[in-house]
Amino acid sequence: MTQLLYREDAYIRDVAGTVVAHTEEGGVIVEPNLFYPTGGGQPGDSGWLEWDGLRFPIATAVKGEQGESVLVAAEPLPLPAVGTKVVQVLDWERRHKHMRVHTALHLLSVVIPLPVTGGAIGAGTGRLDFNMPEAPQDVTSLEDSLNKLIDRDLEVTEGWISDADLDANPGLVKTMSVQPPRGAGKVRLVRIGSGTEQVDLQPCGGTHVARTGEIGTVRITKVQNKGKQNRRVSITLE
Repeated sequence: MTQLLYREDAYIRDVAGTVVAHTEEGGVIVEPNLFYPTGGGQPGDSGWLEWDGLRFPIATAVKGEQGESVLVAAEPLPLPAVGTKVVQVLDWERRHKHMRVHTALHLLSVVIPLPVTGGAIGAGTGRLDFNMPEAPQDVTSLEDSLNKLIDRDLEVTEGWISDADLDANPGLVKTMSVQPPRGAGKVRLVRIGSGTEQVDLQPCGGTHVARTGEIGTVRITKVQNKGKQNRRVSITLE
């Protein structure tokens, strides 16, 4: 089984690994998997591989056929040979911004408790699309509510639920356009807060901060009309 370090500990910035395969498209597969592959609205990680004084830049990572991370080179350089021992190094600043934005978007779905029709995460910005017939009248109030949740410095943890239990609790799934990652018989849940302090629980395969206070102040930059029933709410980190 592929070891997914980005899921085990999102704060690992660098780690040793071994090149185990190349893809026909020129991608590199390194075990264990440190780089998060594009999925669920979150971009793939970037960074580089190091070995024997060489540095191989990685533009992004995409998901392979077996769920493994396939690293995409940023430049047309010779690939490290299969069997090469490398050090995987993340562009940590970019990854950390993805983590902050991703957790902030989960909280945005708490402040706006409507079905989510789409979303995207960037390095410092993000957005969610909602099934919302009318645009919110008081954006400042929404922004204040969002930042008050962040300031509570709630713990962000994970758990797992079986596919069958998820099917029996469809209300856990907030996204209408993206279904939770399945295939292993269980689905990862991301929980914000615990006990009486819990504010959110939903399936998610992405990377998150450990506590909401790490997000920092967030601004709602715009609310756009994207159709008869669709409103896009965009945020940015300060």
